[in-house]
Formats: sequence, C-alpha cells, structure tokens
Amino acid sequence: MTIEERILAAWRGERPDEAAVHEVMELLDTGAIRVAEKVDGKWQTNDWIKIAILLYFRIAKMEIGRYGDYIYHDKIPLKTRLKEQNIRIVPPGTVRYGAFLEPGCVVMPGYVNIGAYVGAGTMVDTWATVGSCAQIGKGVHLSGGVGIGGVLEPPGARPVIIEDGAFIGSRSIVVEGVVIEEDAVLGAGTTITASTPIIDVTGPEEVVMKGRVPAGSVVIPGTRMKQFSAGEYALPCALIIGKRQQSTDKKTSLNDVLREFALAV
Repeated sequence: MTIEERILAAWRGERPDEAAVHEVMELLDTGAIRVAEKVDGKWQTNDWIKIAILLYFRIAKMEIGRYGDYIYHDKIPLKTRLKEQNIRIVPPGTVRYGAFLEPGCVVMPGYVNIGAYVGAGTMVDTWATVGSCAQIGKGVHLSGGVGIGGVLEPPGARPVIIEDGAFIGSRSIVVEGVVIEEDAVLGAGTTITASTPIIDVTGPEEVVMKGRVPAGSVVIPGTRMKQFSAGEYALPCALIIGKRQQSTDKKTSLNDVLREFALAV
C-alpha cells in the first residue's frame, strides 16, 4: 500500500497505522510533501495529508517541552533542524513541527503552525501568524500583525494561499481559502474572506470577484453600501485600485507602488 492508502485506511478505521502518520509528519517537516501544490496552473489540496495531521493530533501525547527557558505543555513539539535548513527564527518566534520553511526564511516573533509551507526568502514579521496548512510563496512579506488563516477540517478545504512576491500590509487578515496571486500588494488593514467582495475599480465599471486577488493587484480596504430592513449600512470590501508594474527589481517595484498609491503598510 502507498503511504496515502495507509493514511486513508487508518482514517476509515480499517487498520491503525501510527507509523504511517509519523512518516507523513516527517515528510511534511522536511518539505518532501505539502498540503497544497500548483498543478498545471491550478492549486490542488492533498486532503490525505491533512487527514494525517488530524490523526497525528489523535495519537500525540501531551508533553512538557522547552524553548530555552520557556516551558510549554502541548501535543506538538517545536520545529528543530533550523540551522541545517538555513532558517532564521528570532525569539520568541515559534514554528511547530510539521511546518516547512525553505532556506532564507525569517520568522520574527511570529508564529507558523503545523502543515504550513513557507517559500524561500519570505519574512514573517513581528506578531504575524501563518495558520495550519497555509501555503506562502517565495519572497513574500507578511508585515507586522498579519493574520493568515489556517484550516484542517474539512480535509478537502483549500488552505489560504499567498503566491510568490506578494506583500501583505500590517494587520491584514486573509482567511477561508482565499488565494492572493503573485506580486499582489495588500494595504494595511485589508481583510479578505471567502465572501468579501473584491472590487476592481480601475475601469469605467466595477468588476466584482470573490476568493481571489489577481496577480499584481494593489488592494486597499473599502466599504460598499447595502440596504437592510433597518436602513442602509456600509459593509467591508476590498478595492483593487491599480496594478503593480513589472520590474526585474521587485524591491524598487514595491516601493514605487507604495509611493504612487500612498499605501499604509
């Protein structure tokens, strides 16, 4: 049986297989497998891997752990082999076992949960959180206080995906399987859920979408009016106000965007 077949059999209760669960966790921790991946231009969720994580929570025992002088009591240990994988974690930054960070990642005093994957050169800034199974691309900046949502159940649910080169401004929130495509810029305080209207206002007529921010978009928080029985109220939305220019120098390109659109980050 393949490792996937063994995990699914254990999930159905046909045969206990703790060895298979631990094998999957080790593969996740070393980056050999990931919860979601892009295949032929589309993101696909490997639900059997999420199932293995759920099984791991069932079999793992509560234990006392140490992080320097800090003592914790939990089922999931912290990630090790940081030096070997060329990862920088600034205390009290925390990365759980079963998450993978490519070389050159920096985690300030933030948090990366089990099942997450973070691409090379990405910055997880102070108090930013990367939820369980979230997929973060290469060269991404998650600014201070950013909240990237996590998901384990249902197993088939797509995790939040932040593609390569995206910039997520301070205190922004991205949850419920939303995809932020390559090089997009979210201004400070932008909240995007699966039901948040994402409105492109750069043309003569608005274009409304949900669940996806197109590549290179510059996005800020906004509101739109909606009529209720009790009256008209402003509901949150996200506004696409421009496009990031293609540039071989991504840092220069980003700085130009922040100046041109006067974005708070």
